[in-house]
Amino acid sequence: MRRADARRRRAALALAALCGLAAGPAAAQRPKWTGWEADPGAPPAALREVGFDQRIGAPVPLDLAFRDADGGRVRLGELFAGRPVALTLVYHSCPMLCPMTLEGIARSLRGIAFSVGEEYDVVVVSFDPREGAADSAAARERAVTRYGRAGTEGGWHFLTGEEASIAALAEAVGFRYAFDAERGEFAHPAGLVVLTAEGTIARYLFGIDYPPKDLRLALVEAGEGRLGGPTDHLLLYCYRYDPAVGRYTAATMNLIRAGGAATLAALFGFIGAMLWRERRARRAVAPEARPATVAPEARPKTSRTA
Repeated sequence: MRRADARRRRAALALAALCGLAAGPAAAQRPKWTGWEADPGAPPAALREVGFDQRIGAPVPLDLAFRDADGGRVRLGELFAGRPVALTLVYHSCPMLCPMTLEGIARSLRGIAFSVGEEYDVVVVSFDPREGAADSAAARERAVTRYGRAGTEGGWHFLTGEEASIAALAEAVGFRYAFDAERGEFAHPAGLVVLTAEGTIARYLFGIDYPPKDLRLALVEAGEGRLGGPTDHLLLYCYRYDPAVGRYTAATMNLIRAGGAATLAALFGFIGAMLWRERRARRAVAPEARPATVAPEARPKTSRTA
């Protein structure tokens, strides 16, 4: 019995300590976001018009007309086949940034199990109205080769178009770019816009390198419950999208809560196992400790005398 009491005391102390630890982080105040500070290394005035204006939740105009890599006319909405779309804007004569962007997209897509053309589509739009179907076809061939999954060609859509359609799409997704007449090149940002099957902006991923985890989570969120499994939705609980950097970062408080819940479950399981083991030991000892019952001796039969 003393051992059993000692076990109970240890379990109670451990539970109290855990509850105290769980309450501590919950009471802490997170620092408030006060906005961007002045950047002493700000870019030149000509480049200040270049960037992304995030418009999460806004729709893109699906009636815009473009030309595909085969030269046929296509409405943007025709490419939304009931699944999310990863959209990027580039121009194919770009000397460096755009090829790196397309290479980064193919590399990141190889790192996730979802396949282009099955769970989602990729739409690449040239924002240079001087480019045509031949430029799109060459870029599509390179991208499909880098991706390296057979049978996915139908999920890659490379488009060119007139300036009005390009400007309308760029405005809808907040893509700001400028033409440098002196160098004959465009100044532009690099990034990926993830859209829902209905053409609503879900997430932005910035830069030329997209961690497969971030890309997968963005597609799962854009899938609105139709893409991904329980593990993906659990990861969305542990990671949150940070629009300031266009990345998924660990949701610290959620991780603490999940870790605390798991620890509590393990602790309660340990306590339950100890109690069950103690009860079982009692049952095993009880028959040995009970005094043995002795059968009464048979009484001698007496005979009556007349």
